[in-house]
Amino acid sequence: MTNQFMWTLIPAFILGACVGSFLNVCIHRIPRKKSIVSPGSACPACNRPIPFYANIPLAGFFALRGRCLFCRSAISWRYPLVEGITGVAGAFIFLRFGLTLEAGVWFFFVATLLLVSFIDLDFQIIPDCISIPGIFLFSVLAYFILDMPLSAIGYGILAGGGILYAVALVYYLVRRQEGMGGGDIKLLAMIGAATGLPGVFFTLFAGSVLGTIAGVAAILITPKNGEQMRIPFGPFLSAGAILYVFYGNFLITWYLS
Repeated sequence: MTNQFMWTLIPAFILGACVGSFLNVCIHRIPRKKSIVSPGSACPACNRPIPFYANIPLAGFFALRGRCLFCRSAISWRYPLVEGITGVAGAFIFLRFGLTLEAGVWFFFVATLLLVSFIDLDFQIIPDCISIPGIFLFSVLAYFILDMPLSAIGYGILAGGGILYAVALVYYLVRRQEGMGGGDIKLLAMIGAATGLPGVFFTLFAGSVLGTIAGVAAILITPKNGEQMRIPFGPFLSAGAILYVFYGNFLITWYLS
């Protein structure tokens, strides 16, 4: 890898980390129905505004050793984790798609999935204010930038929402209780808008495999008399969709051959 290419890869990581910093604001505020624009970032413990130099993605956290500048309360490791993952995603998308409009769409798509995943992990919900507008927005981007036919977009949305809706309906009819939230249904419909039918089936398969592995691991580490850990499905659907963005076509071709 040439030095020139490395110097273009680093800005992609930095840009991704900055977007990750904004995602942290959204993760904290959207489920609480707070504005993501104002007021500025503040310490959750002492509520004092965070100076810009202490709010630099990744660097600020490690410079302060994971504690508030003023009250020294511990800062969650989720903040640098989100920034780091989003930074790596930005670098990988640049490697995969180059400096193109297509890369911009997929980065926006991956960032949205990361936002949904961490909200679902923290609050066990997938806000409609993300998934429903996402269905329409990614439909437009898929048509005008990814050159996906309208029929493929429509089938992706219908399959994504329809499959999980059918599963949830059958589960309710059999068990008389909800087994899957509506947020997962709308999330897969949004994924279908961006990836079409192949992406929906790949995401559902990969997400189910990853979710099963995590579920078995949770059972093994939970004490016999302990409360069973609740594992949301949204992060695994998101992981499956992100895997499709980078390796979906390769893996599908490999499997079919």
